[in-house]
Amino acid sequence: MEGITVSGPQILLGLGVGIALLILMMLKTKMHPFLAMIISASVTGLIGGMPATEVVNSITKGFGNTLGSIGIIIGFGVMMGEIFEVSGAAKKMAQIFVKKLGKGREELALAITGFLVSIPIFCDSGFVILSPLAKSISRSTGKSVISLGLSLALGLVITHSLVPPTPGPVGVAGIYGANVGTVLLLGIICAIPMTLAGLTYAKYLGKKMYRIPTEDGEGYTTEFNQAKTTEMLIDENEKLPSGMMAFMPIVAPIVLILINTVVTQMGYEGSLVEYIKFFGSPVIAVAIGLIISIYGLGAKYDKKEITTVMEKGIKSAGVIMLVTGAGGALGMIIRDSGAGDYIASLIAQTPLPAFIIPFAIASIVRLIQGSGTVAMTTAASVTAPMMASLGLSPEIAVLSACIGSLVFSHFNDSYFWVVNRTLGVTEVKEQIRVYSIASTIVWAVGFVELIILNIFI
Repeated sequence: MEGITVSGPQILLGLGVGIALLILMMLKTKMHPFLAMIISASVTGLIGGMPATEVVNSITKGFGNTLGSIGIIIGFGVMMGEIFEVSGAAKKMAQIFVKKLGKGREELALAITGFLVSIPIFCDSGFVILSPLAKSISRSTGKSVISLGLSLALGLVITHSLVPPTPGPVGVAGIYGANVGTVLLLGIICAIPMTLAGLTYAKYLGKKMYRIPTEDGEGYTTEFNQAKTTEMLIDENEKLPSGMMAFMPIVAPIVLILINTVVTQMGYEGSLVEYIKFFGSPVIAVAIGLIISIYGLGAKYDKKEITTVMEKGIKSAGVIMLVTGAGGALGMIIRDSGAGDYIASLIAQTPLPAFIIPFAIASIVRLIQGSGTVAMTTAASVTAPMMASLGLSPEIAVLSACIGSLVFSHFNDSYFWVVNRTLGVTEVKEQIRVYSIASTIVWAVGFVELIILNIFI
């Protein structure tokens, strides 16, 4: 808001009224979450002192930027997921996981998968690509899709937030002047207990919210046919894709994105590198995965059949895209209003121990604007000038900001909507119970680890 002077109290008032209104609409009215967030964003901006035209610009910019980064990936991913289902590829993957890892360890398998996959790619993309696997394992084993999907979601978001070369931790390390290799090592060490804590909660919640995707993929049931499941897992005569073909649409995008990440971080240049960056961009990489699924997994179907299958996926993606984009719009309004920067500057002036300051700022900023990357970057930008004088290790400062960014994910976080909507969790109270509480548990475990690291490093 260049050229416009807005007082801090007015900014806070706009934020408070906007968030209170959002919660009221979500809990007590018939408003769809998409409309509720757009209304809340508008109120936050107007009361906070933003000109009306700037409010509109911020909403459209936030909506467009969010969907511009993950909207296409969501569309490609859900189409790929439908092909997994009808071709039997998802069932084949479930068989392999159950056979290789042993019955009863499905949640751990998905958490480890997410833990590794999210190092090179964004957690939103990883969840969209891998969620059909969680649903298939749920139908095949009788495990609640909530425990399986949440285990996957947490494994993805924890390493995405803590472990380079994901953009957030790398950027924060650069701001603080920290050693990226040290941050990577410490990030992995911290991520393991956080993942195990999240896994424990996911298993507990799966028992309280027991549901299995129906065969048609349109809903969920609490009934589980053990005899049918046994047949699904051991029927050797059933014609399914090979294990390599079943995993290829998932593995190919991950490998391409990983290669792109490595090449970019190493600073290589040249015409070949440009091609690697193109094919390794998430949108193109996932598109390649979809093409592999169409001509590999869908080879036995004619054009009309495979098109119908993909259109079914597009329909299911519509609501996810709208709600996800609205979350981005709300986050942009809060960012452009100056609320995040204002609150961050207030916290930086408090007499907190040095290692807690980046953590506290990142936590507050994350709560009010949704983006973990923005939260940790804001915390680093505000506190970097004071860390040297306070005697705090740059690597601990990086982890402090990154761990703080995991706190209580809610309505203004696009990943909150991607996870909950994909798992069919539509009630607000259940959405908070599933992902908001889970993200807070791993945040709290991370804070304890931060205290321990600060003592010994």
